[in-house]
Amino acid sequence: MALEINVLLVDDEAVELEWLRRRVAGSGQLPLHSVLTAASGFAALKLMEQHRIDIILSDIRMPIMSGVEFARKAKELNPEVHIVFISGHQDFQYAKAAIQLNACGYLLKPVDDGELYTTLEELCARIEEDRRRNISLSETLSLVHQELLLRWFSEAAPGEAEAHIRSFLAPYLQEGTAAAILEIDDMARNIQGWSEDRRREWTAEAGRYIRQFAEEHNLGLVIPTYDHHYVLLAARPEPYFIALLEELIRSFHQSLGCTVTIGRGMYTTGLNGLHDSYRQAQAALSIKWIVGKNRLIDDASQWQPKEIIAPDLEQVVDEMLKAMLDYDLTAIDDSLRKLFAGDGPLTGKDDIYGLIIRLTSKLHTDLRQMNEPLHEIWNWDSYHPMVLLQFETVQDILSWLRRRFFELSELLYLKRQRQKRKLIDDIAAYVQERLDQKITLNEVAAHFQFTPNYLGHLFKSETNQLFSDFLGEQRMKRVCELLEDPTRKIYEIAEQAGYKNIIYFNRQFKQHMGMSPGEYRKRNRI
Repeated sequence: MALEINVLLVDDEAVELEWLRRRVAGSGQLPLHSVLTAASGFAALKLMEQHRIDIILSDIRMPIMSGVEFARKAKELNPEVHIVFISGHQDFQYAKAAIQLNACGYLLKPVDDGELYTTLEELCARIEEDRRRNISLSETLSLVHQELLLRWFSEAAPGEAEAHIRSFLAPYLQEGTAAAILEIDDMARNIQGWSEDRRREWTAEAGRYIRQFAEEHNLGLVIPTYDHHYVLLAARPEPYFIALLEELIRSFHQSLGCTVTIGRGMYTTGLNGLHDSYRQAQAALSIKWIVGKNRLIDDASQWQPKEIIAPDLEQVVDEMLKAMLDYDLTAIDDSLRKLFAGDGPLTGKDDIYGLIIRLTSKLHTDLRQMNEPLHEIWNWDSYHPMVLLQFETVQDILSWLRRRFFELSELLYLKRQRQKRKLIDDIAAYVQERLDQKITLNEVAAHFQFTPNYLGHLFKSETNQLFSDFLGEQRMKRVCELLEDPTRKIYEIAEQAGYKNIIYFNRQFKQHMGMSPGEYRKRNRI
């Protein structure tokens, strides 16, 4: 992060103040963020209340409030501020007062540019070193405090908190705070196949984003814990904290392409109350399994699940199996929702795993009775229930099952279509081999072990043609093929096509072809 230093110039002489401002602001080599000016000590103190001031260049002789008096009050506001006095009087009393105030320098008017810039450069370097040292110390102390705080949170019944924890939490508790726990969703699935380096890089990037968001919005303290979890302690009033948590959820997804879920505890001003708030945040996050992810979850105690789960399993599975065989995806989805809803939401993972095992076992039994083995059609071994352990919410599992059962329905449908197509092809071949014989639907149905009504319905639904029309069409095709041979007699052709009555044959041919067999030969010059 770039070093940013704010300078305040104080002088009751407007011309000299503006001239000094231009010289300081024009020093492009210095890491100055802002250069503020004040025409009196009173105005300067007011600016210090509004801005963080790092360096003060002040005239030592000013009316009403002298530079020395102003410097004393400035040190009370900010003991870390660096003060340099400027004066046109080489007076030992002024120098003595500056020494007593631990001033960083004493410049005589007119101030030499080289002396001015050298003084500012030395002060900027000192400030940079102080900040680096303070940051290092602050980070070390912060990490220790955070570790102690997490241990205290993890205690089931917290004892007397250590002094370190009490002092660390005092600023948060003074205005009221709450604990929240953030969990990055689906990380177990998302990082499968990633290298260790990529995992570390992504985790670091996610942590940086969350901390940066908290800093920019003054959200509060962020403590990384384990397995892509972060504890947040609120530094803003409750309505703002809630709004910022919801904005963090939205912006995290938008920026990193991954969702987060946050469980939040209640606000408190007491130390033990904060421990309770942390426990409430844990409980809220735990019902993500039920209520879903990519959201803020508040008080889990308001959620009261019911006990009964899918009491009519047998009936619903029968409905779903029929929907699968009919390739009715809407009905499949309706059945799944019935199974997962029951009289209330599912209460635990064990309940869901048990339900899925019962569901697939019944499907397997029912399909096997129809000579449709589930494990072969669906390759169920690759979808072993253990795969469900990777899912974080009931909705994830429901979505997964919905896709799998839609897939199974399509596989069953395609297999049945192939079987029907093969049956139609076999019937056509059977008819072709026997066109010189008398063929009836009853005879074909008996050969293929179907009832005539079922086979007739199946044939019509698959070919959009009655079996009798199909048979007549095949006989006419055979007749036309035989008519191509001029050596064959028409009555011989009729017999070979299965017509025993020549008059009936001629009538059928004319009905199909719009002409007699003789006219057909003449038109085709046979």
